[in-house]
Amino acid sequence: MLDVKNLNITVDGRLLVKNLSFSLGSSDKMAIIGEEGNGKSTLLKCLLKCCDYAEVEGVINSNNAVIGYLPQNIVVEENLSVRDYLFSDDDDFYNKINSFYRLINDLDLENEVLSKLFNTLSGGEKIKVGILKLLLEDCDIYFLDEPTNDLDIKTLEWLERFIINIDKTVIFVSHDEMLLSHTANVILHIEQLKNKRECRATVLRVGYDKYVRERFNMIERNRQIAYNERRIYQKKQKRLNQIMQKVEHQQNTITRKDPHGGRLLKKKMHSLKAQEKALEKVNLTEIPVYEEAIDFWFPNIYIPRGKHILDLHISDLRVGNKLLSEDIDLTVLGGEHICIIGNNGVGKTTLLKEIYQRLKERTDIKVGYMPQNYDDMLWEYDSVLEFLVEGDNADKITIARQLLGSMNFTHDEMLGEISNISNGTKAKLFLVKMILERCDVLILDEPTRNLSPLSNPVIRRVLCEYDGTIISVSHDRLYILEVADKVYELRKNGLFQLYN
Repeated sequence: MLDVKNLNITVDGRLLVKNLSFSLGSSDKMAIIGEEGNGKSTLLKCLLKCCDYAEVEGVINSNNAVIGYLPQNIVVEENLSVRDYLFSDDDDFYNKINSFYRLINDLDLENEVLSKLFNTLSGGEKIKVGILKLLLEDCDIYFLDEPTNDLDIKTLEWLERFIINIDKTVIFVSHDEMLLSHTANVILHIEQLKNKRECRATVLRVGYDKYVRERFNMIERNRQIAYNERRIYQKKQKRLNQIMQKVEHQQNTITRKDPHGGRLLKKKMHSLKAQEKALEKVNLTEIPVYEEAIDFWFPNIYIPRGKHILDLHISDLRVGNKLLSEDIDLTVLGGEHICIIGNNGVGKTTLLKEIYQRLKERTDIKVGYMPQNYDDMLWEYDSVLEFLVEGDNADKITIARQLLGSMNFTHDEMLGEISNISNGTKAKLFLVKMILERCDVLILDEPTRNLSPLSNPVIRRVLCEYDGTIISVSHDRLYILEVADKVYELRKNGLFQLYN
């Protein structure tokens, strides 16, 4: 169905993919994984032959298949209706009407969605409508770039079933580990190593869990081999140096009355020098490098467990004139980790913004906020360090750079413009700022949505161990399971605690 041979992708002189080859059949579900900024979306566009900013070499053959593509960001004209987005004309609408009503039920969309303007939809609703458009077109190969972004849990579970059950090729980028675990039977992992000077692409016909397990075992095995080789090498080098020093001492102390002994020592030193050169040429196994090895933690935060962080009552939660929810009550105490879930469009992000506005002026707590749209807070800053540190405080800049390094920021990313870094890197930037400011309350809107599935376990562990208060919105099922100790569902008639 899709054949790729010797694919090379270069962007601005940086090699993203080198000598990549694979073949996919009609029932293959290939997940593309890798750290943020490695070029997963670029690879997807190159496979579709619609990437105008990359240099591409190699063979890409889709065998005349009908292609469906869901981009990471769906961009449409300002006043385009959902109906006009989905259907080319009235005949197209009437030919697909039965499929349309069946699918909107599966996707939990309302009949009225047709009359809405596309750009007035929530992020999750846009993804649903984008998936709906692909399903109406009956494609042979589906290319899905981050289809889980902003989807509510019910639709995530539907998407899992769709990918598993459809007898078509699906190639997708996702950070959702449960989706990867439940659906993928082929893994394509693209990496940028050694400060992004080298690239590596790995393709294996295994499920995600097995890939992660085998990769971890391989890294540990190769690391042990590399360390053992170095230990043996250093031992040989030390022994050789000791012998050479002894022979050199003997040469310096031997008398002219023993020319034969002098010749023997010279010959022995010549042999030792040859051994030294041979030892220098030994190729040692490289210590494995893997890019998702982030290492960070929050400083010790003390916040009394009974302290009232939030006592919230909202009679009407609105966006403009639109009523989203009503009669919302929420009490949050020190040290609690709260997660709010709910259907797309119910107002979770709006609620989180309201909570932030109410808490940010408090003087007895330090609040950190990660918005769903990072640029809501980043637009006024040019550089990464400008966002993190006010003024030219050299000590704070040094600490900031150390933290950025622990998050795998490259030197260029640390000193560069915010507009040039990926969304996943921006998410890490917000975490670094919260650490620097020693925030004891974190307000997080989908904190794991743009981060690699290979680094997300570290993020979840650090947040789980965080001693302060977390008020978050997430559809990441592993985040909810591992980080949250109280889960609330936002509905049209209020906020309801599900379990704790």
